[in-house]
Amino acid sequence: MDRRRFLQGLGVLGGSVLAGGAIAGCTGPTADRQRSTAARRVAPKRHGAVSVHEVDGLPVADWVVEENRRPGTLAWVIHPQPLPRGVLPGWPAPIEGFADRVSYVVGEEVGLHVSTTAKSFRAEVYRMGYYQGHGARLVGTTGELAGRVQPIPALETATNTIECRWPRSAGLEVGKDWPPGAYLVKLVGSSGERHYVPFTVRDDASTAAIVVQSSVTTWQAYNLWGGYSLYGGAPTGALADRSRVVSFDRPYRNPDQNGSGDFLGNEYPFVYLAERHGLDVTYWTDVDLHRRPELLARHRCLVSLGHDEYWSWQMRFEGVMDHLATGTNVAFLGANACYRQIRLEASPLGEDRRVICYKDAQADPIYRSDPKLATGVSWATDPVPYPESEMIGVMYQAYGASAPLVVADSSSWVYAGTGLADGDEISGAPRGQQVVGSEFDGFEPALPGPRNVEILAHSPTTSVGGRLWSDASYYTRDGGGGVFATGTASWVQLLWDGSPPLDNGLSFGVSPAVVPLTRITLNVLAALSRGPASASHPSVANWHRFYSPDTPAVRSVDVP
Repeated sequence: MDRRRFLQGLGVLGGSVLAGGAIAGCTGPTADRQRSTAARRVAPKRHGAVSVHEVDGLPVADWVVEENRRPGTLAWVIHPQPLPRGVLPGWPAPIEGFADRVSYVVGEEVGLHVSTTAKSFRAEVYRMGYYQGHGARLVGTTGELAGRVQPIPALETATNTIECRWPRSAGLEVGKDWPPGAYLVKLVGSSGERHYVPFTVRDDASTAAIVVQSSVTTWQAYNLWGGYSLYGGAPTGALADRSRVVSFDRPYRNPDQNGSGDFLGNEYPFVYLAERHGLDVTYWTDVDLHRRPELLARHRCLVSLGHDEYWSWQMRFEGVMDHLATGTNVAFLGANACYRQIRLEASPLGEDRRVICYKDAQADPIYRSDPKLATGVSWATDPVPYPESEMIGVMYQAYGASAPLVVADSSSWVYAGTGLADGDEISGAPRGQQVVGSEFDGFEPALPGPRNVEILAHSPTTSVGGRLWSDASYYTRDGGGGVFATGTASWVQLLWDGSPPLDNGLSFGVSPAVVPLTRITLNVLAALSRGPASASHPSVANWHRFYSPDTPAVRSVDVP
């Protein structure tokens, strides 16, 4: 859980391409599927006119390079504004809205549902990327549309769910010149009102080396629009009054992000970096991984960004665990990933529009019929515990940390070109944000998981959990893929390689001390985008240097 929602690091990326430098057995449900999954594994192929070549160890796609040479603009920017006070402050709101899906393919129509006090409004659609440092390209816009104030939705008291039944206000077809990527709609009211609506354009036929995943189920878990999220409810914000089901059929209301969900704070800096370097990437959301986990076999590396807390059974076992066993690699560039189990169900607008998470397994209606799918406090708890360490290699510890990252094994390939030595510290931004913060993960020898884990950074922290350690880690599956994990939630927010800040008014300034984070990230992408990491970069356990086998497990500290 990260209540601060940092925007630091936004737009301070750039620079030239940089050079890159076992579990003994499988536990849990994945073991039963290894043979059938191996048969599904297909070798990546290139479709159409896609041209990919290697530059200094990184896969570079010509279409990404050419796309980011197209004219960019700073007109996408909405400067941070303080949120109005209260639950539904000053309702009706000046302008806000949501899209009828989290992702689309070419030819589909983006349905926008908008409420505004303005007499009229328009919708400007931007693809987010590098674009000569401007950060986005305008790909489409509507004409002026009549504004209307939509009704305040009623609370579904059985689950404390807020869901807007607003009629559609506008539609925009996803054109052939809208490449796969992360998109923001900027709603612009006739009296100066501004608000974002995020969505993703995906390519289900893509075989890009790297697939970048937006964690929209986690965005929705923290969404307080209407006064209810998975963390609290109106009027006091008490945990007991939290939602048990949250809906995508409502705008986002998150601190300082103007309706963008958690995209600008925890994901956009990586998108900017990847597109600046022209990497062979494609995009989807975690909902898409849930729906079509088999598509992960088309890619060599899945990138999970800064805050990826909420996972379904399909995402975890049919997606990552199955394909990790057969050669897909994963980079967790955050912490607290896969901490909560969820299910998805349809809303009146379509499939998978509601996120179910009771955080109390016995209260979940599915508990008696299929307890493994019951949404308890965390994946690691009863009735069927599957701690995330089985997949990631490290385990969520606590929140509230603020500490430098301490290098533990500078001989590792991940540190190539950084000049760092064991014991060196990587410090954070001038405004006080540290590399290890706020949430962090650590290695837990007492819990199920891989035994061939390499501890790359071992950083002492003080947090709500007391004195604990944050670990950046890496391991490989025998004959399969590899998993890199930063062990800290602040990583993506601090990506920077020393270039001047993007002049968009949103740069908070990042210390040159964090430049190695970008080099490490590119080293990891270079290695994990080549194929099964067990063949090219097999891990060698070193965790015994930092923990004894009988080190007791840490009881993770989080808000329910």
